[in-house]
Amino acid sequence: MPVRHPDPKRWLVLLAVMLAFLPVVLDMTILHVVVPTLTQALNASGTEVLWIIDIYPLLMAGLLVPMGTLSDRVGNRRILLTGLVIFAAGSAWAAFAQSAAALIAARVLLALGGSMILPCVLGLIRKTFEDEGERALALGLWGTVGAAGAAVGPLVGGALLQHFWWGSVFLINVPVMLIVAPACYLLLPRVEQTTPGKWPIGQALLLIAGMISVVYGIKAGFSGKQSLPAVALVVAFGIAVLGLFVRKQLRSPEPMLDLTLLSHPAIIAGLIMAIVASGALAGVELTLAQELQYVLGKTPLQAGIFMIPIMAAAAVGGPVAGYLSNRFGLRLVASLALVIAAGALAFLAQSDFHDPGILVPLALAVLGLTLSIGLTASSIAIMGSVDASRGGSAGSLEATGYELGTGLGITFFGVFMSGAFSRAIELPATLPQPLAAQASRTIGDTYIVASQLGGEQGAALIEAGKAAFTQTHAVLLTTSATVIVALAVVVFFTLASYRRSSDTPHH
Repeated sequence: MPVRHPDPKRWLVLLAVMLAFLPVVLDMTILHVVVPTLTQALNASGTEVLWIIDIYPLLMAGLLVPMGTLSDRVGNRRILLTGLVIFAAGSAWAAFAQSAAALIAARVLLALGGSMILPCVLGLIRKTFEDEGERALALGLWGTVGAAGAAVGPLVGGALLQHFWWGSVFLINVPVMLIVAPACYLLLPRVEQTTPGKWPIGQALLLIAGMISVVYGIKAGFSGKQSLPAVALVVAFGIAVLGLFVRKQLRSPEPMLDLTLLSHPAIIAGLIMAIVASGALAGVELTLAQELQYVLGKTPLQAGIFMIPIMAAAAVGGPVAGYLSNRFGLRLVASLALVIAAGALAFLAQSDFHDPGILVPLALAVLGLTLSIGLTASSIAIMGSVDASRGGSAGSLEATGYELGTGLGITFFGVFMSGAFSRAIELPATLPQPLAAQASRTIGDTYIVASQLGGEQGAALIEAGKAAFTQTHAVLLTTSATVIVALAVVVFFTLASYRRSSDTPHH
């Protein structure tokens, strides 16, 4: 077999694909601090706001696996370039959207582009770096860009809002794509190995329809907007479709998603960690961004700066997790990180953000670090349980866990928050019924109603909203802490038999 020489342009390829990846990750979190401004500008209801934020990670969760297998069939380069063009078009449309519905539609396009970009980036790194040491370094750099991108999202959003209108948070993607697309076109190899066989579009559609039905049903059920039978029907339909998808996967000679991977307890533990840790991170950021702006009256940029400790600590969690799990074992590191994260959440629930002192930023940093260690631990558990030949399937499964976690985290936090908020708010008795119903939904709605009322009545309503939101966030963070402690126990027992594939004796 001839010796393959490493690609001399491999580090340039890595730079190009990391730049392609950056806007996709930024878009996960950039909206968190923009929500209050956006809500007022588009006069969006609480449900519309949740959809604007959520449609992106939810659709991505359904699309990642199908797009990953499609890029294996037709080549990473073609799918990546197509994804970049679609993402740029979606960004331009989102920037100039005139209504909440138009913005939701543009976010659908962004999710389609993003789901084409993400699996290709990992696939190209895997193909470009033959040497294991170099590949580990490349994946480490990629992971840091991912964590840092998600981390600076709120900061970039805040800084742009300081100087421009809300659409600028989307428009910024267009110049990036105009540089990245030609670079990828020139640098990426024209000829690449592809997997033979047809792309099972039917299986892809089943997965997407099932995922979205289940998640939409859960959202609608919690928000109380739909009747219970209607919600049950949508969820049941989604579960039935996913069941059909699973059956097809198990019977197909060329399944889209390798479900035998789920026979490893470590992969199950890894997926649960990925979903809960990314969900908690996204939900806490969204709650904080609203608390800081609506209750404490900070600007979007100030809110972004306040959240730097979470972001900065999350960016270093990856390497720390790798070092600690090699030293003390994955089981101990993963379980302990989750317990400490729960402690930080419980502390934040009782804290006064008006007077943060040194302890609140410290607790935020601990939370960011420990949840990030949890996420990296999930990656180590999943990737360490499979052979290199099945790394692609395991990778798309893990990425789906992250997207689903982010989407569900925002959904549960958003829905739980509006439920607790409407119970906590004490409305002025003189408020007419339709306005009272709107004002008690979310703090964003409270501000919209207050601006219609004006004067003393409006001011009194805002004060009631602020008091209710502070109470709500305490309940929310305490509940999250409890869930994460329960997760730590599950992880501790599930990882009892965990051994990396490289630890098994070779004959």
